[in-house]
Amino acid sequence: MSIDPDKITDEEITAFLDGELPPEEAARLEALAAQDPRVAERIEFLARASLAFGEAFAPLLDAAPHDRLAAALAATPSPAPARNGWLTRRSLVGAMAASLLAGIVADRALVRLSVPAAQEEDEASEWRKAVAGYMSLYTRETLSGPTPSPQSQRADFAFIEQRLGLSLSPEAVALPSAEYRRAQILSYDGQPLVQIAYLDPETGPMALCITAHPEGGRQPMESERRRGMNVVYWSSADHAFMLIGHAGPERMKDLATGLAERLSA
Repeated sequence: MSIDPDKITDEEITAFLDGELPPEEAARLEALAAQDPRVAERIEFLARASLAFGEAFAPLLDAAPHDRLAAALAATPSPAPARNGWLTRRSLVGAMAASLLAGIVADRALVRLSVPAAQEEDEASEWRKAVAGYMSLYTRETLSGPTPSPQSQRADFAFIEQRLGLSLSPEAVALPSAEYRRAQILSYDGQPLVQIAYLDPETGPMALCITAHPEGGRQPMESERRRGMNVVYWSSADHAFMLIGHAGPERMKDLATGLAERLSA
């Protein structure tokens, strides 16, 4: 039985990356990834985006002296490749640990001290670039199925509130004519990244994405276009928001304005 690439869920890909899929299903998914670049890109995105590397290894950098780091690096075995070249998350963690021991992250921190302000602004938009790349793979079939009940939505949001520190409700995130489909937590640059996905009957997939805003500071609403989609983004004192979809720029801005008002109430 073949796998429809448009019906593969993020949960299945995550189970594949964690080595939790049955061997037969994992083999079929590997074969599909080799044939369909969209599936391969989704696997690559989730493999990179779901690991909070900075948060996990910051204590190691702070505690270990240089000589012991060098000795630990020499003793660190190379991570073995997983099936057909895909790395499991355990292997990726091992590779990152070795990189940290070598001082790569410290070097990057030193380089960031001298980057121009324009480049800093560009780096601040990287999370929107990552989300746009991921959303470009969505089709109507990706979000097909019944709309979860308000009770199910509240259960999803209760968990998200604990991770994100932001009060959410079905009423606050509802969009006119676009149907709520799911909410999930990813991770970007060590921070929780929440994606609330909708299906607009006219224009297809749409998503509200929220991440913590460590630098703080409110930013006015702005618009841009990425991967053929319209994006509206803004920041509150503690969080950054973006609404992305295929609807026209004026409608996207109207929807985003309503969301911003309800989420700040």
